[in-house]
Amino acid sequence: MTDASPRTTTPIDAIAEDWVTTLADLDPSIATWIGIPGRLDEYEDLSPEGHEKLIDAAKRVRTRLSAAAVVDDVDWVTQTDLVNEIDLTVESSDAGLWMRDVNVIASPAQSIRDILDLMPTDTEQNWADIAGRLVNLPSAVDGYIASLRLGIAKGITPAKRQVREVMDQAKKHGAGDGFFHNFTGSATLAERAEMPASLQADLDRGATVAAAAYEKLAAFLGAELMPAAQDRDGVGREIYALQSRQFLGAKIDLDETYEWGIEELARMTAEQEAVAHEIKPGASVREAIEILDADPKRKLQGTKALQEWMQELSDRAVAELSVSQFDIPDPIKRLECKIAPTQEGGIYYTSPSDDFSRPGRMWWSVPEGVTEFNTWRETTTVYHEGVPGHHLQLGQAVYNRAKLNTYRRQLAGTSGHAEGWALYAERLMQELGYLDDAGDRLGMLDGQRMRAARVVLDIGVHLGKPKLDGTGEWDWDYALDFMGKNVNMSPEFVRFEVNRYFGWPGQAPSYKVGQRIWEQIRDAYKQAEGDAFDIREFHRKALDIGGVGLDTLKAALLK
Repeated sequence: MTDASPRTTTPIDAIAEDWVTTLADLDPSIATWIGIPGRLDEYEDLSPEGHEKLIDAAKRVRTRLSAAAVVDDVDWVTQTDLVNEIDLTVESSDAGLWMRDVNVIASPAQSIRDILDLMPTDTEQNWADIAGRLVNLPSAVDGYIASLRLGIAKGITPAKRQVREVMDQAKKHGAGDGFFHNFTGSATLAERAEMPASLQADLDRGATVAAAAYEKLAAFLGAELMPAAQDRDGVGREIYALQSRQFLGAKIDLDETYEWGIEELARMTAEQEAVAHEIKPGASVREAIEILDADPKRKLQGTKALQEWMQELSDRAVAELSVSQFDIPDPIKRLECKIAPTQEGGIYYTSPSDDFSRPGRMWWSVPEGVTEFNTWRETTTVYHEGVPGHHLQLGQAVYNRAKLNTYRRQLAGTSGHAEGWALYAERLMQELGYLDDAGDRLGMLDGQRMRAARVVLDIGVHLGKPKLDGTGEWDWDYALDFMGKNVNMSPEFVRFEVNRYFGWPGQAPSYKVGQRIWEQIRDAYKQAEGDAFDIREFHRKALDIGGVGLDTLKAALLK
């Protein structure tokens, strides 16, 4: 069980707390994200001037941190990880990445809208905050456009493919039947009736100006950024190495990792073939999938059935694992499974607010036209996003407030740490018997195979590696075909995923590479402990550290 006794605040803790306050002031959406007081009706300044303020503030904090004395191991982790993060932020700024920040999943084009998903809608004040943020949304879009225009002037631009896809997203949001009008219209008739007429008018106006801002963004992307955008999708070794370090919090040998990815993909394929034979002797993976897909007991029709199934499976895992495998505090036992309000593809988790008033949530963004779901494919996804995956990992950090400052609980961490743990958790559930069903296990291996394929595709595309068949460099058509052969997903999902890899360099490999590093750390820890090794104690110690870069995690556990 996590030690709940309070820790005396140190100077390094105070610096980290000041940094959270600074970030929430510069970007009010952070206050919404982590559930602290803030200007909930405002956005960050996404203009070049706003970016300069962020970098100046980061450099000041870095100076203070470097001069502060380390009191204990908790301090050492905070100082080490925050300094590393700030250094990477400044390095990325110097490389101009913020001036070319356009991709299909994680750029300001999405985050400006996404934060609205996390805003509460229970009270009149909640809706007033939403109305205010919608009215302020155009200024955020204007700042974003200003930064992209500076990139055009400096010759620092994204790939045309990403610009085109994001332009289409913006057009959908800006339409009369797009997100903003649907969002403000989501208030029930009873809620509307209780609102003052002025608030109703503010919401309608907010939806109108927000939609117009996204129409403006779409027009800019098409008329100004597209002609200046890069024809080449790959970002090259220098930028890729930087972004890989950002997503992992660790430096890796990219060429060795590419070769390992090819080997890991072959290993996952062989495991799948063995499980296919369990489903039907002599069956290929494709034949086993056809058998599973034809099984009516493994089918869900519609998003309502999907949401209910996710919630039931998640609740059962939490209840059982809290008895047999993990000490799960009561606030973490609450996890909401939800269908996302967007239709852009992807499944993701959002951590609880700092006081747990907003619980951890698992979101499924279902592409338009997808109405049928197969449980054998997605059982492992619930464990990945929920318990013992992201929800246990990130919820534990939030709960551990007696030891961890707000930065460590809510903002620290990397994709490699989080996603690597989630893949590690999937394998753990197999070891614990939760994937004994051959279909569910094939689904887990399908996900693991996909993550291995990502390593190969992502590095291959962005480093200009030769195609595996030796016929030239990786390109879009080859990548789409390669991914289609290595995953069992709808064409809509495959296309979205490949677009994501092309536009978000280094992120997709962080899952499987992160899992690899987690397993390497566990094995080294086990060797150091010898006969005293206790896997549950290892998990407790590792999760109590909270989200950090993987190099920091390794150093903290193996000191």
